[in-house]
Amino acid sequence: MRRFNLAVLAAVTLSAGLTAVPAQAHSGRPLGIENCTTAGCHFDVPPGTYDVKVLLGGDAASSTKISGETRRSLLPETAAEAGERVSRGFTVNVRTPEGEPTGPDGTPGLDLVLGGSAPALADIKVTRARHTRQIFLVGDSTVCDQPGDPYSGWGQQLPQYLRKGVSVANYADSGESTVTYLSEPRLWATVQPLIRPGDLVLVQLAHNDKTTDEATYRANLETLVAGVREKGGNPVLVTPIVRRWFNSDGTLNNGTALLVNGLGVDHPAVIRSVAAAEDVPLIDLTAKTKALVESLGVEGSKAIYLYNEKRDNTHTSVHGATVYAGLVRDELFAQGLVPKGSVRVG
Repeated sequence: MRRFNLAVLAAVTLSAGLTAVPAQAHSGRPLGIENCTTAGCHFDVPPGTYDVKVLLGGDAASSTKISGETRRSLLPETAAEAGERVSRGFTVNVRTPEGEPTGPDGTPGLDLVLGGSAPALADIKVTRARHTRQIFLVGDSTVCDQPGDPYSGWGQQLPQYLRKGVSVANYADSGESTVTYLSEPRLWATVQPLIRPGDLVLVQLAHNDKTTDEATYRANLETLVAGVREKGGNPVLVTPIVRRWFNSDGTLNNGTALLVNGLGVDHPAVIRSVAAAEDVPLIDLTAKTKALVESLGVEGSKAIYLYNEKRDNTHTSVHGATVYAGLVRDELFAQGLVPKGSVRVG
């Protein structure tokens, strides 16, 4: 695919596929629109954290959203009137592997994809981030950067709700329990050394602790909390999203929906207990997703999960993951866990 100059690129619509245009390795000089095509941009940068500033709009009315790396939503759809230019910014984590920690390495560098109903990119600048606060995610398949449609974890959708200066490093991994997350070298042993003072570490592990007894589950959560604090980070415990498993009366008041395992361990209750005992902030995503799913009802809640596509009542669609990420965003904002002005609201 040939390159486009600034004027042409701002007016064109999204074409199929992304053709990477090589850029020079990052050396402090901003990388710009010369590294973009009509479909997106490729920046030949090493792993790290990068600030991205975009100027959206063109001669015609436009509407642009930006995703990147392993299907992460980085900027929500943003409209611009004809002739208008809208400036937006976000911070992105570039790592290897770029998606799930036990998955493939992915593509080196930073890849961004332009989407939306009428995308138009007028300019872009990428610089290495400084003084960035990181949000690490420790979780399972309901949180992770899912590699393919129709799946999406809520952590994959969370970055679009954060402004420049806060990035998401999603180290959630499919199939993990508290036991396996602590024992697999590519998981906790990799994440903990990366934590810096002031970083947030959100922990949501429960769906795969089906055979974990209560004492072990509690001890594992305490180990994760202590490990975060050892590095000067701030742990946040997150209760798991509900499974879409209705009773005949339209409620989710059963063990399958509310993550009570075969040994009778009530995972959300244990998480709440540990949060209280350890004086750790709690995001009660179980309670919030239960209320939402029950309000939508048996039919309306199908779109949140992958029932229609896969008869799956545990994993979320892109739409559902986006809604659930919004609930997490709301709690980060309400509890003052991220700096003022760093959360996109509305």
